[in-house]
Amino acid sequence: MKPVICVVGARPNYMKMAPIVKAFAAHQPPVPYLLVHTGQHYDHAMNAKLFGDLKLPDPDVNLEVGSASHAVQTAEIMKRFEPIIDEHGASAVLVVGDVNSTIACALVATKKSIPVVHVEAGLRSFDRGMPEEINRVLTDQIADLLYTTEAGATANLAREGIAESRVQFVGNVMIDSLRANLAQAVPVEQTLKSAGHAGDALSSPNGFALVTLHRPSNVDDPATLSGLVDTLCEASERLPIAFAVHPRTRSNLERFGLFGRLAAARIVQLPPQGYLEMLGLMSAARVVMTDSGGIQEETTALGVPCLTLRENTERPITVDEGTNTLVGRDHAAIIHALDQILGGGGKAGRSPALWDGRAAERIAAHLHAWLVARGE
Repeated sequence: MKPVICVVGARPNYMKMAPIVKAFAAHQPPVPYLLVHTGQHYDHAMNAKLFGDLKLPDPDVNLEVGSASHAVQTAEIMKRFEPIIDEHGASAVLVVGDVNSTIACALVATKKSIPVVHVEAGLRSFDRGMPEEINRVLTDQIADLLYTTEAGATANLAREGIAESRVQFVGNVMIDSLRANLAQAVPVEQTLKSAGHAGDALSSPNGFALVTLHRPSNVDDPATLSGLVDTLCEASERLPIAFAVHPRTRSNLERFGLFGRLAAARIVQLPPQGYLEMLGLMSAARVVMTDSGGIQEETTALGVPCLTLRENTERPITVDEGTNTLVGRDHAAIIHALDQILGGGGKAGRSPALWDGRAAERIAAHLHAWLVARGE
């Protein structure tokens, strides 16, 4: 069997791919694979840290594409990925999530008549203003095999005319990583000290809030980011905040002159964190405030209340069954939801079906049988 080329490009992909390649290696017989990193996420030190935390093998190939506009980055990935297929061959190309690497490598594979396998298929925000939404929709249309995390994703694919025979509900590989690594999560005190803060900097009767912000719609406009900073400052009067500041966000906070307001509040600024550090922060937090898709899922699995600072989500199951509440960027709505949580009224939630830590095993078993049936 030729290898399954497994593609990662940015941080969220790593948490999804780590359990998959582990399951490929453990399957009997093993599923051969080639791990390709496009280099879309180009912080080499953080890459190494995340790969180490997740026990994700070093990539066999790094395309080292780096940062660029969506069009340039997607085109560059395609140009550099095609020779990898020509050199190594492939029984399939497996892509995860919704980043530019996902659609770029899927396009190359389908043009070369190689099956495309999409893990985390069918998620929809129904907001075509999000580049990720375009990546999701297009990848699903050209994928030969689509693995879904929730029943709603399967329904989305059916509405878009995708044959049921191409879709398999397997659960959530992101939660595989969480469950496998939770016992190794770094304690909050250790994370604080590593960042130069006192170990008790987040101690309070109400616990602490964890905040992450990175989406362009939240951090690229000065008025929007300023409003969110004001909201965080008011929230910090209720409980201290750990703010893991994304590089894009940090750059804009500096450019818009907003750091002074953060420094005057009970907000502990942290650099981008490794996976195990974030897992420790999330699991210990009283509430998480974020615009990240993956964190919505992780907090649901952990049973930690989550306030999503977006108008929509491609992960509605975290709202319907989990601990997530959509609050947008509305100051009053955010503070009201926070007060409800601190008053004991936050969502208890439950872990959705097949978010049991074994999704990757199901993918390995199904994909191997599917490839054998095709004569690969």
